[in-house]
Amino acid sequence: MKNKRYYLTPGPSELYFTAAEHMQYALRNDLGSISHRSKQFQEIFQFTTAQLRQLLNIPSSYHIVFTGSATEVWQLLLANCTEQSTYHFVNGSFSSRFYEFAKELNRNAQKLEVPFGEGFDISEANIPAETEMICVTQNETSAGTCMPVEDINTLRKEHPEALLVVDAVSAVPYAPIDFEQIDSLFFSVQKGMGLPAGLGVWIFNDRCVARFKALKEKGQVVPPYHAMDTMLKNAEKHMTQATPNVIGIYTLGKVAEDMNRRTVEVIRQETVFKAATIYGLLERHTKFKPFVREEKHRSQTVIVADIIDEDYTAATVIEKLEAHGIVVGKGYGEFKDKQIRIANFPTHSKEIFYQLADVLETL
Repeated sequence: MKNKRYYLTPGPSELYFTAAEHMQYALRNDLGSISHRSKQFQEIFQFTTAQLRQLLNIPSSYHIVFTGSATEVWQLLLANCTEQSTYHFVNGSFSSRFYEFAKELNRNAQKLEVPFGEGFDISEANIPAETEMICVTQNETSAGTCMPVEDINTLRKEHPEALLVVDAVSAVPYAPIDFEQIDSLFFSVQKGMGLPAGLGVWIFNDRCVARFKALKEKGQVVPPYHAMDTMLKNAEKHMTQATPNVIGIYTLGKVAEDMNRRTVEVIRQETVFKAATIYGLLERHTKFKPFVREEKHRSQTVIVADIIDEDYTAATVIEKLEAHGIVVGKGYGEFKDKQIRIANFPTHSKEIFYQLADVLETL
């Protein structure tokens, strides 16, 4: 029998420890074959959104719709809710791609960009008064940086007229984001929620809807397939506009329910503890150091380690860890050979982090 391998990769990552059980139930009960216009699917949709509201403390006034991925939501937000101007905080590959989407859609996209792996001093952001949307990647998966929630709240206070949208792909469910301080948040399920890829969750408020309606009335071309009003009309009936990933939506609801039993407070405490275990090791190690230097900008959910020993590469370290059944990610882009990335999601136990620390200690 093949030995168990633990995936501490930053996405796709280790499945949540109850996910397989829920997927098996879904398959045994033919959930992959039911109509997305059926009462049974409506109940699944309603259950899943209710569990997400509890887990993430989403106000009842915010809408929840499902997409194929979080990347898709970059385009949906820009196409549905902007006409001319956006502003982006860029410090890694994913925040950069969000900015590029805006440019490709011919928006007047501006940015505050800092080197890969650094955090922002948001007081340096020169956000024009006419900016329609401020785009924040709360946790930059490629670089292991995060924007403190307090900074997001400050952006809302200083720029109340602009829509404030948050890419929380590798932050959910850890980051304690206050929805009342933002207009939209989105994520995909293959990271912190511990599910197979292929499902995105888009959460938005009535300010986004009002913006969409105003643009539509002006005659702006909106996406014919994923127009916000069509998505919202279906979501209000606990449906989707097209045939969805029913098993994914069902399993997301059941995993969210399991996390709610555990409580998000416990999940957050465990996340901080596990991150401190690895960051502490990296600080004193002779072959590694934390890539993100400033502690307040270090991600708690994607830990990036610089390899500072010339005799080691990412491939060498990954091979040694895999010999112990632990799979981590290599660095992103130009850093792929001299960094490793370690996911720290709710399904990753303290015990596997102890084992990871023990192996790294011996290198």
